[in-house]
Amino acid sequence: MTSAPKAKIYTRTGDKGNTRLVDGSCVEKFNPRVEAYGTVDELNSYLGVVRSSLQSFPAVQALDPVLEKIQNELFNIGSLLATEKDEVFKMLPAIKESQIQYLEKQIDELTVELPELRNFILPAGHIVASHLHVARTCCRRSERRSAEIAMKDDRYSLSLQYLNRLSDYLFVAARWANLKAGFNEVLWKKTEE
Repeated sequence: MTSAPKAKIYTRTGDKGNTRLVDGSCVEKFNPRVEAYGTVDELNSYLGVVRSSLQSFPAVQALDPVLEKIQNELFNIGSLLATEKDEVFKMLPAIKESQIQYLEKQIDELTVELPELRNFILPAGHIVASHLHVARTCCRRSERRSAEIAMKDDRYSLSLQYLNRLSDYLFVAARWANLKAGFNEVLWKKTEE
C-alpha cells in the first residue's frame, strides 16, 4: 500500500521577491500589507514564547487562556490584513467590538491588583514580565504597520483598535507578572545620580 504524496511546503513563488495574499493577489514582499501581517505574525509567534515561559511560573498561568484567545484573534487579523478583495474579506473571521471589550475587561481585572503608576517604568523584572514587554513592543510595531492599511481602508478600523488595546493589555500583564513574582518595578531615572 502506498500513501499519497504530501503537498510540499515550498512553492517557489517568493524566489523573485513576490508572494500571494489570502485573496490570491500577487504582490511584492515589501508591500505594506505583507509588512503589516508579517509583524502581526511575529507578535503571534512571540506570544508563543510568552506562553512557554508561563509553564515554569504557576502564579501567572492564569494568563495562558487569555493569550491563547489573543493568538487566535491575531491570526484572524493577519488573514484580514492579507486580503484586499472585498468578496474574500467578507468570508474571513472578523474582529468584533466584543473582542476589544474583552481585552478592556482583562486590563481592568489585572489593574485592580496593581499599585497606581505615577512614573514611567523600565521594561524589566521577572522573565515572564520581560517577555510580555517585548511582546508589547512587537504589538506597537504591528499597530504602526497596520495603521498604514487602516488609514486608507476603514474595514481595518476594529483590527487597529484591537492592536491598540492589546498593547495596553500586554503592558498591564507585564506589571501584573512582576507583582506576582515579587519584583519591584524599575522606575525610569531621567538623570544619572
